[in-house]
Amino acid sequence: MRTLLYALLLFCPALISAQSLTEKYPVDSASLAHAGVPKGEILHFTFENSKIYPGTSREYWVYVPAQYNPTKPACVFVDQDGIQFNAPVVFDNLINNKQMPVTIGVFVQPGRVKAANANLALDRFNRSFEYDGLGDAYARFILNEVLPEVEKQKTSDGRAIVLSKSSNDRAIGGSSSGAICAFNAAWERPDAFSRVFSSIGTYVSLRGADRLPSLIRKYEPKALRVFLQDGTHDLNIYAGDWHLANQMMLSALSFSGYEVEHVWGEGAHNGIHATAIFPQAMRWLWKDYPKPVSTGATKNAFLNDILYPNEGWELVGSGYGFTEGLGANAAGEIFYQDIPNSKTYKVTTDGKLTALTIDAKKASGTAFGPDGNRYTTGSSNQVLCYDENSKVKIIADSIAGNDIVIGKNGNMYVTAPNGSEKPSKIYLIKPSGEKSIVDQGLRFANGITFTPDQSQIYITESNSHWVWIYNVQPDGKLTNKQRYGWLSVPDNAEVAWPDGIRCDHDGRVYVATNMGIQILDQTGRVNAILPLPITHGQPSNLYFGGPKFNVLYVTCNDKVFRRKVKVTGANAFEEPIKPAKPRL
Repeated sequence: MRTLLYALLLFCPALISAQSLTEKYPVDSASLAHAGVPKGEILHFTFENSKIYPGTSREYWVYVPAQYNPTKPACVFVDQDGIQFNAPVVFDNLINNKQMPVTIGVFVQPGRVKAANANLALDRFNRSFEYDGLGDAYARFILNEVLPEVEKQKTSDGRAIVLSKSSNDRAIGGSSSGAICAFNAAWERPDAFSRVFSSIGTYVSLRGADRLPSLIRKYEPKALRVFLQDGTHDLNIYAGDWHLANQMMLSALSFSGYEVEHVWGEGAHNGIHATAIFPQAMRWLWKDYPKPVSTGATKNAFLNDILYPNEGWELVGSGYGFTEGLGANAAGEIFYQDIPNSKTYKVTTDGKLTALTIDAKKASGTAFGPDGNRYTTGSSNQVLCYDENSKVKIIADSIAGNDIVIGKNGNMYVTAPNGSEKPSKIYLIKPSGEKSIVDQGLRFANGITFTPDQSQIYITESNSHWVWIYNVQPDGKLTNKQRYGWLSVPDNAEVAWPDGIRCDHDGRVYVATNMGIQILDQTGRVNAILPLPITHGQPSNLYFGGPKFNVLYVTCNDKVFRRKVKVTGANAFEEPIKPAKPRL
């Protein structure tokens, strides 16, 4: 425990303060050892073989309750910064009183990269790197490295350690930076953790955790139950105000329909209050077990206007090389490309999937024109037209196109990225065949679409976090170029990599990004984000299909997904539609 105390004092200088010396809280009976209550065993190990955090060394402890039977996988509580909150005693009592299930505790220290010579150099302390940032690295570390390592161990009497894989059987918690780490792990992997205990959480701008409240509001609610603890005398320093940040988290979770409980005290940045209320938190987190933690209803108007309750993503097809080039014809049939294998697939409005025999020419962009023909652009450096009999003709040569859109007047616009180091070009091809460059200079111009009234064009700049907007002049030229749509960026990337882009009849803008489908209002603000049901998936294109154009199709790596929505997609081959004025 000396190692734990050293780490806490080193990284949490406010742990010992004048305020902490005056903090007094009622002692919960479950925090006291009682005669006759079976006591669990605490095992101590080290782990030094991480591939996710290479070179790190750390200690971890495993609490195994006396009631544990290896024939039944145990519930799991993972805690950061080692053993805290007098957890083993609390677990002994709550398990004995059947106020929580038989639960194995895994208490993990942050990693250190040890100095070659401790007399001459400091270790590298990995705590902030592992705990304070967003992204799924720490969740993968726990799920893919630590918990499998725990299951290699045995109790002193030889019992194997078998942990449940069900998210409903798993909780995670922590204090300070360990608290944001715990919440973020569950946020990234709600399929692995459903219950979160957060004490004096560091939801401030140390490494981007201050973004969490806004992200929570934009996502569909996840099946998480969250207990927050903080005090009015928590830190207020360069990175932010801890107590205000915790209140922002509570507000965001409540707004988004999460099951959330909180206890605010008057304490400082220490574990005194959290230790006092830890039994209360555990009772609440495990209440009604084994009834699963469920999702609530968000107050996000965008999500409620777009999504049907209990209507999730459906897999259309998988096992392709790489999917791209989504497009829909006037009947709402969807076409997409398996790029590496040069194959085209069609999804009829009744959901039937067929492979077309025509040569797809590795088309990355697909659009249907007002003439009913299908137009593609891609690695052939040509813009091609396929008529209703699949007869193909060349519309334009020497265009390394990526995406394509065709207006009701027949004017065709093609993005040509030309590589990330070269200025992209935007081509206009008129029905007469006349070809011209109407813009250049974007860093990897990618997706392109009209506003519903076809008076403006949106273009995604993939090597950035921007969606650009242009006015369309009567002669087809583009003017008034402006950065317009601001996109969120994940923690492990420098850009949002916006790709395909579409609008619905009401003017909302849907963008495929490395965070999922980001949905913007007409003023360029992201109001909602729809992640896809795939880990490490990068959506590349999207389109509205179905007989009413109310099914959102998305290509993602080697898969294609769809989801029925309440809105109707805007098609450029239709008559222009003037949407309602946006809220400013």
